[in-house]
This record gives sequence, structure tokens and C-alpha cells, in this order.
Amino acid sequence: MTKEVMTAFSTVPLWMIAFTVICIVIFQALMFIRLAKKAAIEVGMTSKEVKTAMKTGLIGSIGPFFSLGIVIISLIALIGSPLTMMRIGIIGSASTEAAAAEIGANAFGSSLGTESFTVEAFSTVVWTMCLGGMGWLLFTFLFTKSLGNVQNKLKAKNPKLMGIVSAAAMMGAFGYLAVEKMVIDISSAVAGFMAIFTLFAVLFFAKKTGKTWLKEWSLAIAMMVGMYSGYLMSLI
Repeated sequence: MTKEVMTAFSTVPLWMIAFTVICIVIFQALMFIRLAKKAAIEVGMTSKEVKTAMKTGLIGSIGPFFSLGIVIISLIALIGSPLTMMRIGIIGSASTEAAAAEIGANAFGSSLGTESFTVEAFSTVVWTMCLGGMGWLLFTFLFTKSLGNVQNKLKAKNPKLMGIVSAAAMMGAFGYLAVEKMVIDISSAVAGFMAIFTLFAVLFFAKKTGKTWLKEWSLAIAMMVGMYSGYLMSLI
């Protein structure tokens, strides 16, 4: 890449936009925590249960943080720090953003990290990444309240059905994402199966021994075992 492109990666306006976006994300996170605490009181959760739930979520984010961080480092070298921070801060998927960046570069007839990657190509990448991530953000903004009303109506008519639908939706979404990655190669499959096995094993052990703190660490442990298993399999 040329010096001109490297300079375009870290312009002052781009940094200002990135920090503005991150501040909005942090504000939203704090508001969600505040609303969650308020809702917890309404549904009868104790202060201890709320703290346990928050601690479990924090611990569960450790695994995704490390896996995401590795990809972020490589993405920074290709599109710069401000754009990487802004996009990952909103979407949270390094693989999705890397694919969008490559699509934008290819649309301009270039490729990330090459000498043909000009400032104009970088501009195309920015537009591709930003416009490509607008779909679910607009849908959330426009239809969250309506979907919430539908949920309340279903819950009023049949609470058990709403619970089944919610659980099935979560299982379907995460199952699809997991299977999509596991079919890539044998290493990915091993990583996925080992993570699943480890998760159930840790939960079973926690239940048998009464060590509830293991439940909080179960997701992080499963992810680490899965990643190491996949890595070791790739060496064979």
C-alpha cells in the first residue's frame, strides 16, 4: 500500500467519527445495564442473582474477546485503526467486517494490502462496510417495539409457547452459526465438537459437585478447549 493510503487510514475526521460511534455504543451498554437492573427487580430477582448474571456474562465474554482480538490485529493492518474500531464496535464480528472490506476492495478492482489498493479503493471499502451493516440496525430500530408487543401478546395467551419459541430461536441461530464454521474443515469440526463436549462436561461436573462458580466459567472454558483442540488438530 502507498503512503497516501496509510495516511488516509488515520485522518482526524475518521478518528472523530470512530470515537463518536464508540461513545454511543458505551452509552447504550450502560443504559442496557440500567434497564436490566430495573427489570430484575420487577421480576423478583435478588441482588445476588443480578450480580451473578452480570459476572457470568463478563466471564463468558473472555473467550470471544481473545478470538476477536487476533483478527482485529490483522484487520488494523489492512484498513487502519479508526475504521476497525468503529465497525467492530458496532457489529462485533471481525470475520464479517473482513469479508465486507474484501468485497469493497474487489468491487473497485483491487485487493486489501496490495499496491493497487488506493485511497479511492479504501473509500469504497468504507461505504461497503457501513452500508452493508445498516440492514439489521435499521430493522432493530424500526421493528423492535412492534416485535415486543407481539411477544407480550403471545406471552399473555400462552406463556409456555413463548418460552419454547424463544429457546428454539436461540438454539437455531447459534446452531446455524456453529455448524457453518464446523463444516469448513476437520480442525473446525474438532474444535466445535470439543467445545460442545467440554461445555456439557463442565456443567455436569458443576451440578454433581455443587460448585456453582464453574457454571459461570463453563462457556469460557469450552471456548478455550475448542480453540486449542482445533489448533492441535491443524498441526497433525
